[in-house]
Amino acid sequence: MTAVKTESVERPEAGQPLLEVRDLHVTYGSGAFAVPAVRGVDLRVEAGRKLGIAGESGCGKSTLALALLRLLPASATLSGEILLDGEDVLTMKWGRLRAVRWAGASIVFQGAMHSLNAVHRIGDQIAEPILLHGRGTPAAARSRAGGLLEQVGLPATRADAYPHELSGGQRQRVMIAMALACDPRLIIADEPTTALDVMIQAQILRLIERLVSDQDLGLIMISHDLAVLSDTCDRLAVMYAGRVVEEGPAEQVHESARHPYAGALSAAFPRVGDLASRHAPRGLPGDPPDPSALPSGCTFHPRCTAALESCAEEDQELRPAGPSRRAACVLVEPEATVTPGGTAETRSTS
Repeated sequence: MTAVKTESVERPEAGQPLLEVRDLHVTYGSGAFAVPAVRGVDLRVEAGRKLGIAGESGCGKSTLALALLRLLPASATLSGEILLDGEDVLTMKWGRLRAVRWAGASIVFQGAMHSLNAVHRIGDQIAEPILLHGRGTPAAARSRAGGLLEQVGLPATRADAYPHELSGGQRQRVMIAMALACDPRLIIADEPTTALDVMIQAQILRLIERLVSDQDLGLIMISHDLAVLSDTCDRLAVMYAGRVVEEGPAEQVHESARHPYAGALSAAFPRVGDLASRHAPRGLPGDPPDPSALPSGCTFHPRCTAALESCAEEDQELRPAGPSRRAACVLVEPEATVTPGGTAETRSTS
């Protein structure tokens, strides 16, 4: 095992976000076979804050997550800027990038059983990035692994267990412990609770919230479930066809969406105590567009119940949609709200 030459990861200057994504584009393939997966995304995350990213399968969420640490295959072409503590990930040399992974930012994937090595004890797997980054002796790394397990609510003695000897929730805790191994400043959680039952899901979400708060971390959490994200995160970005179509305070985006797609996505989940939504949850017909054959104009217009004739020809950029909110819809006014299901209403400001 060859240790990574570790360089210090500086804390961001006052007023500088922990992570800032500027005009990020990700394309798979090239020429006539080029497929745009992420198209002009701008995001930022401050230390101690939690950003949720929502959308259907195929909207670009996971591609965006992998792009943040350049974990995409060689067939992907990236452009724009990904500033982690002010340093552009896209221009980092390979040695620097290896040092930043785990120590600057780390990822918790959704399939713990597929991410853990079935023939190695979990303590050794947690210790591996510590040793790779030259952060201690093997004995110290094993001790650190036990401490991390306790930090995520498992006894240190479980370090000797193999992945198959743990429950799904315990394996997900191990993944979180591994992500924390080198004291990163940013955690990227790609649907970390999808395969878990609701009780274990709630425990994992509370654990992540506590760790972010206690350690002043930045968090990006990816999910298709707006209810989970609005309950966990400070801000929420909704993606469709590779773009952010709405962004703002998480609870406000979930409860009073300004973009028809965000409204439909929110309406797909019944609300506790709301009999109407429980008995008649509203989904969205059709599927997201094929990235290789995007429709003209606003990419959502073929599925939008509030589309105008101009939507088929004119694409929409994010525009102000109220305090600290943005939405990419021609119907958006500062005081407009899109009700669940996609109908636009405008409140008088007089």
